[in-house]
Amino acid sequence: MAKRYSGANQAMREALARVAPGTPLRDGIDRVVRAKAGALLVLSDEPDVLAICSGGFLVDAPYSPQRLSELAKMDGAIIISTEGSRIARANVHLVPDPTVPTTETGTRHRTAERVALSLDVPVISASEEMGVINVYAGGSKHQLQEVGRLLDRANQALQTLERYKMRLDDAIANLTAVEVEDIVTLRDVVAVVQRGEMVHRIADEIETMIIELGLDARLLRLQLDELYGEIDDELDLVVADYLPPGHDVDRTLEEMSRLSDDEVLDLRVAATTLHRAGDASDLEQEVAPKGLRLLHRVSRLPEETAWAIADHFGELAKLQRVTIADLMAVPGVDEPTARSVKETLERVTESTILDQYS
Repeated sequence: MAKRYSGANQAMREALARVAPGTPLRDGIDRVVRAKAGALLVLSDEPDVLAICSGGFLVDAPYSPQRLSELAKMDGAIIISTEGSRIARANVHLVPDPTVPTTETGTRHRTAERVALSLDVPVISASEEMGVINVYAGGSKHQLQEVGRLLDRANQALQTLERYKMRLDDAIANLTAVEVEDIVTLRDVVAVVQRGEMVHRIADEIETMIIELGLDARLLRLQLDELYGEIDDELDLVVADYLPPGHDVDRTLEEMSRLSDDEVLDLRVAATTLHRAGDASDLEQEVAPKGLRLLHRVSRLPEETAWAIADHFGELAKLQRVTIADLMAVPGVDEPTARSVKETLERVTESTILDQYS
């Protein structure tokens, strides 16, 4: 599955993977919570972390859940090596930059957030009374949830993803139909990109849940992979088909990802990310695809050859009318390739028309 995670998101996911159920670190944290001891763990022993440590004592011993739970009985923070195999220090007082803003109220959680934000390292805090486990990483905070509740949420999210995926499939089928008939409007294109972005966001949330669940998420992983498939690749091709020269597909999709949910659902706002000439709010304006998405269906056609063909003919409407000889005029296209392209485009056109009027 193609992944478009932000740096912050990826940092959090890496931290969640380290504390997922079944990992030695999670076993140790669970022991601390059951003992109602509370804990503050910094998952890095780099020099900048050690520089803000005051007091405590050097441990430098192999990590074990039992050792962690015993050391957590003391009030100070515990420093765990970056790779997670050793406990470096214990009972230390952390002195992060006090000017770093924090939204937390408790002393332990305030310190955890400030350390994570100022040093860009993952920090775990577990409260004594409530038994709440918070993970701070990548500039954000994530509260770990009970496995059963998280599984329920993930299954509900999968059902939502399935419904949105069906809507996306309908939008793609409609786009193919109007492309074949050369009557594409900006609304048809934005409907696909918009629904694709919503599917991506739902899948993104499920991916985080799967990482948090660890070994308990094997079935969820199979279901997500089956549903999500090659959606990102399909959306890349849709955007590439309609993006004007000088604009990058990845940057365009990144712009879309920065929109709020409400902005994504507004077709006119979503349309601005495609950088079409003229009035982006005019969703009924006619647009023409290059044909890259349909060329992608040609068996064993190299990507650079598909781009060369699309650039040579300019748009799909012209590409549909070309002969094998016309295709062979494109550098790098021999007769078997030209025949394969011609037959595939004819087959797509015929099947699309039959599906539309059957």
